[in-house]
Amino acid sequence: MATIDECRTALEQFAENLSSNPKSVRKLQGFQRSLAADITDLSVSFNGKFDQGKLTGITDGDNPDAEIRMIVASDNLLKLVAGELDFMKAFTGGQVKIKANMMDLMKLRGVL
Repeated sequence: MATIDECRTALEQFAENLSSNPKSVRKLQGFQRSLAADITDLSVSFNGKFDQGKLTGITDGDNPDAEIRMIVASDNLLKLVAGELDFMKAFTGGQVKIKANMMDLMKLRGVL
């Protein structure tokens, strides 16, 4: 099981990966949504915001009004960010869950 600090670092790395990929930034232009990430095995949450093609403002704590909610175990989060776990396989296999409207899911699918 990963630690809270490792999960925070992984989310920050995910944000960095998105912002350093011009294709992802372009696909997310105009996409403004709040994000909550629930880490199931640690019983903690983080939140941030997609804005201008980037994921920003990652902080500790839940955002109950988040438009996008990711639910994942700590080890799977680290594997996803490190590229050791394919997002679509993890999503279809139930290792990561995304709660969002269908249009947002389609938009995110192109960058995850």
